[in-house]
Amino acid sequence: MHKESIFLIGPMGAGKSTVGKALAERLRYQFVDSDHVIEERTGATIPMIFDIEGESGFRDREEAVIDELTERKCTVLATGGGVVERELNRQHLGTRGFVVYLKSSVDALIQRTKHDRNRPLLQTEDPQKVLSELMERREPWYLSLADLVIETQQVPVHRVVKKIIDRLERENIV
Repeated sequence: MHKESIFLIGPMGAGKSTVGKALAERLRYQFVDSDHVIEERTGATIPMIFDIEGESGFRDREEAVIDELTERKCTVLATGGGVVERELNRQHLGTRGFVVYLKSSVDALIQRTKHDRNRPLLQTEDPQKVLSELMERREPWYLSLADLVIETQQVPVHRVVKKIIDRLERENIV
């Protein structure tokens, strides 16, 4: 299958939206952030959805949006960190596009997310413990799904984008 879209996966704070916007601009693709689509469609923030519907309600909405967005061509899609929690999401991401796992250490993720109140799973007494547990559970899925793994810690966005484009060109995807 010719994979015409690029899907960015990884934990919150790994740089999916930042890298995704820059990558889409370079490729002249459309950029879409699945969390932003969910917020636009519900008229509510992600934390509000978590408060009202719980994580499973949010994941139901996310699953429907991922199914739709992964059908688009010439798109760079930034996904939420927990997208890999559902088997159907993993199937859609893995079969409908080129998957890039943006990897970063828990310490770096904590630094990038510590002032962000829009991350409901980290609104806790010990966000480092929560993030470590999430990574322990999700990392095997990130790794098994990824066509390419790129470390984003201490790497400028333009270098991450170049690495992705170099790989896409080598594989004749773009």
